[in-house]
Amino acid sequence: MPQHIDLIPHLPPRDREGHKGTFGTVMIIGGSLGMAGAAGLAGMAALRTGCGLVFVACPKEVQSTIASYEPSYLTLGLVADDSGILTKETRDQFYATLRKASAIAIGPGLGKSRLAQELTLELFNGSSKPVVLDADALNLIAEAKSDFQAANGVRILTPHPGEMSRLTGLSIAEIEKSREEIALDFAARQGCVLVLKGPHTVVTNGDDYYVNRTGNSGMATGGSGDVLTGVITSLLAQGLTPFAAAQLGVYLHGLAGDLAATRTGEHGVIASDLPLAVAEAIRQTQ
Repeated sequence: MPQHIDLIPHLPPRDREGHKGTFGTVMIIGGSLGMAGAAGLAGMAALRTGCGLVFVACPKEVQSTIASYEPSYLTLGLVADDSGILTKETRDQFYATLRKASAIAIGPGLGKSRLAQELTLELFNGSSKPVVLDADALNLIAEAKSDFQAANGVRILTPHPGEMSRLTGLSIAEIEKSREEIALDFAARQGCVLVLKGPHTVVTNGDDYYVNRTGNSGMATGGSGDVLTGVITSLLAQGLTPFAAAQLGVYLHGLAGDLAATRTGEHGVIASDLPLAVAEAIRQTQ
């Protein structure tokens, strides 16, 4: 029988003798023309959640834009050839950087270019490191009808109901009617951790499940999900188990939205309010 989990996990205490390598390295892959901010938000959120180092890999065309949002993360510009795949020099640099990562996220603002498709399928199927998939990465996986069981490591999927519909073939109405049951069945069959977003987000690994109670309507704003991706990936990089990282990430993300709403009201919350509020939420839960 699936077990309902209410107890919220905590981050481990910070090592007073630690350095940036102690607290994990995150790689965020995303950003595209018109959607550069999504990758920047994910990178900022990962840093504010406490990991030691963040790389944001993005198309070269938007690298300077993403770098301008936050000087505390590093950026890696991806160059594609005329056929839309990575040049050899870029591929070598990308995978050398990827080897440093403790956890990977792909999807925020990624788009659906040939390059996005190539990177999503390579990482989903081949990486032995934990990978968080969001936004267009989920849509690309759904289109490719990838066999989740073929994945070579931990996979955390973070769909909203529309993306879940594309992953499952069920209608949004069917999903919303039976959120917990559908989430549990999907995670169990596909061998992943699922974060089915929305009011009362459901987190499950197919055995245990958690229904979130933090958050408010102000978080129904563009970029909020990108922040959640950064938070969960940061928690993974710091050593939490996949289920615990997803559960605590969802809880902190919602609490951050509640803290932001106390300052602006729910109407005034925007996604860029959330990364710093996540840091406040962590402080409240320690």
